[in-house]
Amino acid sequence: MSVAAHARWRRRALLAPAGLLLAAAFVGPLLLVASFSVLEPGLYGGVEWHWYPYNFGRVLGAPLGDVEEFDAAYATTLARSVKLALLVTLVSVAVCYPAAWWVSRLPPRRRALALFVVTLPFFANLIVRVYAWMLILRPTGVLNLVLAALGAGDAATDLMYTEAAVVIGLVYVLLPFMFLPLYASIEKLDPALLAASRDLGATPAQTFVRVALPLTLPGIVGGAAIVFIPALGNFVVPSLLGGSKVMLAGNLIEQQFLAARNWPFGAALAMLLLAFVLVVMLAAAWRRGTRGAVA
Repeated sequence: MSVAAHARWRRRALLAPAGLLLAAAFVGPLLLVASFSVLEPGLYGGVEWHWYPYNFGRVLGAPLGDVEEFDAAYATTLARSVKLALLVTLVSVAVCYPAAWWVSRLPPRRRALALFVVTLPFFANLIVRVYAWMLILRPTGVLNLVLAALGAGDAATDLMYTEAAVVIGLVYVLLPFMFLPLYASIEKLDPALLAASRDLGATPAQTFVRVALPLTLPGIVGGAAIVFIPALGNFVVPSLLGGSKVMLAGNLIEQQFLAARNWPFGAALAMLLLAFVLVVMLAAAWRRGTRGAVA
């Protein structure tokens, strides 16, 4: 066996455990859900192993069987989920970009401390953190108590079980996932390029738009993808902060699998959500590849 062939087999052997784990924990369940989406719902839950593509018709309008009907509420829920996921992504970028820029310019010791503080929420349970926001946002919560103490009692508001509360909770939970890619991209930005832009007469705004922003765009795109995808399918935060008033795709899928026991329809919703994410990601990758080819 040649040296090159031996190296190839060695790489395959090293990648085999991770590949098998990925196949068992991701590909297998994904194929199972995909197969459930085209099977007939069982009378008392579960699935009947009969070809039944009409689950998608309840959301898309076609195909429809004799007992299935199109309901615009499902499409509305998916559209609301996309809207809130986009809003969470935009807010996360707006919050994290200046913070990541500031942290990247700190001395090494203070920078390490700041990065530790950013990742500190990972050491606490997600449910505990979301319940903390419930204590803050409820009518008798910390926010309204602070407003009352400041003499702004008239400004007191009930944010619980609103879309605003869901956005706040999702931004808080997903903030580190946006911050870290942005920080990695901004930290590699050469300050000499910014200085050269200023020396050539560019204003700070022009320097940012024409130099800093294009060079840190990979971090923005990476962070946006990492935040948008879990925000689109999250069901814990909307359940606790949105209640029954803010129904998102994740909550709808959870209800179909657990409460309604309509596994095929829940699987169809999950596959539609996955298809949307794949289309968006492929379009972004194609656009990025086209720009790279033109450049």
